Amino acid sequence: MFYRENGQFKESYAADLALFPVAQDRWAIAGLALIAFVALPLLGSDYFFRAVLIPFLILSLAAIGLNVLVGYCGQISMGTGAFMAVGAYAAFNLQARIDGMPLLVALIGGGAFATVVGVLFGIPSLRIRGLYLAVATLAAQFFVDWFANRVPWVTNNSSSGSVSVSSLGILGFAFDTPVRKYLLCLSIVVVFALLVRNLARGTIGRKWMAIRDMDVAAAVIGIRPMYAKLSAFAVSSFIVGIAGALWGFVHLGSWEPAAFGLEKSFQLLFMIIIGGLGSIAGSFFGAAFIVILPLFLNYVPHWLGLPLSTATASHVEHMIFGALIVFFLIVEPHGLAKLWATGRQKLRIWPFPH
Repeated sequence: MFYRENGQFKESYAADLALFPVAQDRWAIAGLALIAFVALPLLGSDYFFRAVLIPFLILSLAAIGLNVLVGYCGQISMGTGAFMAVGAYAAFNLQARIDGMPLLVALIGGGAFATVVGVLFGIPSLRIRGLYLAVATLAAQFFVDWFANRVPWVTNNSSSGSVSVSSLGILGFAFDTPVRKYLLCLSIVVVFALLVRNLARGTIGRKWMAIRDMDVAAAVIGIRPMYAKLSAFAVSSFIVGIAGALWGFVHLGSWEPAAFGLEKSFQLLFMIIIGGLGSIAGSFFGAAFIVILPLFLNYVPHWLGLPLSTATASHVEHMIFGALIVFFLIVEPHGLAKLWATGRQKLRIWPFPH
């Protein structure tokens, strides 16, 4: 009864096409923004920012990028970690080789390089689909891993194979504390979440979803599969590349090629399956689940007085991931986002039965 739309009339096309047409949604988003931008920076601890919020935001951004490709366009990708690595190493090289390179320009440059690589490996999607496309994108993961390990230029001739970022700053403002890094990540994630949300509601988003549902029928009604698929690869790779640069620059600070290995690709794929395919909210739900579950397994057994080693917790974590993926694929293919949407729908009629 608190989520009803009675009395909320649309008096213009702009109001009907608003991003959040229901007043309760606008209030909820405003409240979340107030909590995220004001309350958490004032109340959160440094550990909370480093271990929970910053990884959550960056993984949410990467999941949003992957959801563009897999959830909205229906193109299976198992090389997301490779595109994150391209973004991270490209941004690092831009800053290391060009004096005075601004941080934002380096991040966008990393996303641009990831876009080029993503489109190149997306070309096979014009001819193949399903499992064959998954194997083709998996080749991107192996190629980028080999390239980063074997070509010294990528790591700026580092003898150890690892690279590091000394400082972060934009227009003389240094992001040298966990709170400032959190606000940087939060601002970027909000911008790209709104961008993808609007793209999905527009013409290009409808083309992606038409290709996802039935590409032959989409081609019959005039949608060009080449344009739709490659644009999905481009947008997805750009966002994932920026997420990779943020993961290296903000979260890790220093990294090696193993930081963006095959496990990262699978982790991101698990996020959107558990969170919800084709949903911006599902990307956030999946990232929250991935970040919170290991902390839950580490702390709760100690609170309950149950001895649980780190290795055991890691194995249990993988078992739970696998079980939940099977559960959601069978019971609720649209993931946590669908459960959230169902709950919102029930609020519209509660406490009445229909």
